[in-house]
Amino acid sequence: MSRVGFTTSIPVEVILAAGKTPVDLNNVFINSSSPQSMVDLAEEEGYPRNCCGWIKGLYATGLDYDMEALIAVMHGDCSNTQALMETLQLRNKKIIPFAFPFDRERAQLEAQVDKLMQFFEVDMEEVLKARARLEKIRSLCREIDRMTWRDNLVTGRENHYYLLCSSDFNGNPDLFEAELQSFVEEAGKRRPIKEEVRLAYIGVPPIFTDLHQLLEHMGARVVFNEVQRQFSMPMESQDIIEQYLHYTYPYGAFARLEDIEEQLAIRDVQGVIHYTQTFCFRQIEDLIFRERLKIPFLTLEGDRPGKVDARSRMRLESFVSMLKK
Repeated sequence: MSRVGFTTSIPVEVILAAGKTPVDLNNVFINSSSPQSMVDLAEEEGYPRNCCGWIKGLYATGLDYDMEALIAVMHGDCSNTQALMETLQLRNKKIIPFAFPFDRERAQLEAQVDKLMQFFEVDMEEVLKARARLEKIRSLCREIDRMTWRDNLVTGRENHYYLLCSSDFNGNPDLFEAELQSFVEEAGKRRPIKEEVRLAYIGVPPIFTDLHQLLEHMGARVVFNEVQRQFSMPMESQDIIEQYLHYTYPYGAFARLEDIEEQLAIRDVQGVIHYTQTFCFRQIEDLIFRERLKIPFLTLEGDRPGKVDARSRMRLESFVSMLKK
């Protein structure tokens, strides 16, 4: 079965309807044996130092991974995606552009999904069949999320991992569903976790590989992983277009704020960590979240893959300590 990569969550149902294997390049990059070496490779190829570490990792992944095509989200994700795709085109990679409309206009999103279906030669009936297949998997993801904040049976790291993987189902929906089901059964037998501090994590998934574990070592637990949760398509919707209109990540800070504020209220959160990636335009959005969210707030910046650096660790320790008091 041929593989189709993508730069961030897209209507993955189209890929599955076509009998292809979905591959989220971000997950392949950050879970590789040496993500830093992939960043180094991109820089050796000519990528500038003052460019996002994720973009450099995606470039190396796109070069190294055997895929039929790459779906590039040109609007609604990273401002560097176009240049990323052009450099991969230079290496003879087939690129399929996709764009989320900034104003969440239904007809524009329908047109983008139609183009994707035409490329993969599938119709809406086949896509909806794939969507129905994924619903059980997504319902298990929603259950894991509830078991995190409501039942206190799941760690922040586990929540992060399973919701993150719902972007491509680890390339195999059947195996991923079995893994989720096994985890839900195991976690249901645990004793509730009693942390001192409950945190929300907003922003793109961290390039740090040990952030959630580090926070738990400090006596804090993330009970809301914002973007990771969005990958699991948590909102109820009548059809696939509505589903991707409800998906908040591509539509800017204010679209995300509505969901964030609602979730902070119901999850009994004491503080927010807003992760920003070095050299990313989303760093500017930090001032919006900082002003709108009336709750203790820490901005955490990451650059290259690896463990949390000493300076960031100290800032996290101070933040958690302050919340404990």
